[in-house]
Amino acid sequence: MLYLVGLGLGDAADITVKGLQAVKRCSRVYLEAYTSILTVGKEALEEYYGKELILADRDLVEQGADEILKGADVTDVAFLVVGDPFGATTHSDLVLRAVNAGIPYKVIHNASIMNAVGCCGLQREEDLRASSLHDGQSGCRSADSDHPEEERGGGGASDKSQSAVLRPASLPTPGVTEDTVCVGVARLGADDQVICTATLQQLVSCDLGGPLHSLVVTGRLHPLEVDMLRMNAKPNALQHLRMVDSSTYCS
Repeated sequence: MLYLVGLGLGDAADITVKGLQAVKRCSRVYLEAYTSILTVGKEALEEYYGKELILADRDLVEQGADEILKGADVTDVAFLVVGDPFGATTHSDLVLRAVNAGIPYKVIHNASIMNAVGCCGLQREEDLRASSLHDGQSGCRSADSDHPEEERGGGGASDKSQSAVLRPASLPTPGVTEDTVCVGVARLGADDQVICTATLQQLVSCDLGGPLHSLVVTGRLHPLEVDMLRMNAKPNALQHLRMVDSSTYCS
């Protein structure tokens, strides 16, 4: 059996009871080590789970999947993913390889940034699209667009070098300006998580601390969302919001 186990967002204790039980009975346990990270290291996870972990980088997962699946038809193998196995980065290819090899699999879900980002006050009813932002010396760019001004709405997830920005798929895409209301989220799910609502210009000078970081670029806002955003807002962050109709705001 191949187990795809979500680890949640915070630390070692965020694994579900069902997930921990599966890990403990597996002969090999792989830790996916390129999509995201927890606030604790590999050693802390090994101590809590009582299992030695094998780090699985992108090359191993994408090019060496046969090594992960080896023997999984006669023994239990676990593949651990920070967040949810089908959250920020899906692992459908690994599942398909297992099915094609006649290996049974089971997914044990957990919280991911894709649903937990709702804690910042934005509602999650709309279907969201994801795109990546790479933070480097040359600044940020979108993985599916060369024009950051096309990215509006939603929430996102990141590791040390990459952030996924989500926005409602149906949302019109006016240009993002320095007055656009955004939310910076850091270490969501940890005891020291940070939520900061600010304009894009204000966020440039906001220190959210260490990773993981997420960026929410807002689109249309319900008055209830505005009230929630106000709880973690920088001074004057919402002053540029304009009323589109009786129940909708936009920055």
